[in-house]
Amino acid sequence: GKYLGVDYGDKRTGLAECDPSGMLASGIGTISEGGMRKTAERVAREAESRLCKKIIIGLPKNMDGTEGDRAKVIYAFAELLSEYTKIPLDFYDERMTTMIAYRYMGETGTFGKKRKNSVDTLSAEIILQSYIDKERNASN
Repeated sequence: GKYLGVDYGDKRTGLAECDPSGMLASGIGTISEGGMRKTAERVAREAESRLCKKIIIGLPKNMDGTEGDRAKVIYAFAELLSEYTKIPLDFYDERMTTMIAYRYMGETGTFGKKRKNSVDTLSAEIILQSYIDKERNASN
C-alpha cells in the first residue's frame, strides 16, 4: 500500500508518496497553509484522498542521535495530525535529508526561487524513500 512522506516545516511542508508497490517515492508538492493545525488538517486530507495506509514524518535529530527542541515540534504536529486521521503514523530520522536535497539541487543546477520552492518536496521524497528502503531491507 501507499505511504505519505512528510517534511514538516513552520512555513512550508513537503509531501511525497510512494507507488502502490511501496518501491519508489515521488515528491507531490509543498503545502503552506499557515499554522500547525491547518497543516495537519491538510496532510490528513491528502493522505486519505490518496488512500495511504501510513504517514511517515521526518524527525529531526541532533548529530549525536538525541532529540532536541525541533523534535518536540514534530511530536506536537503528529499529535494534531492524529486528531484528523486514523491512518497510522511513523517517524524517520531526517538528519541529513535537507543537506542531501540541497546537494542534489546544486548538482542539477536548481537555484534561486525554484530551489527554495522544491527543497521541502525533495526532502519529503528522501525521507520516504529512505523509510521504505529500510523497511524492505528489514524484511529480507
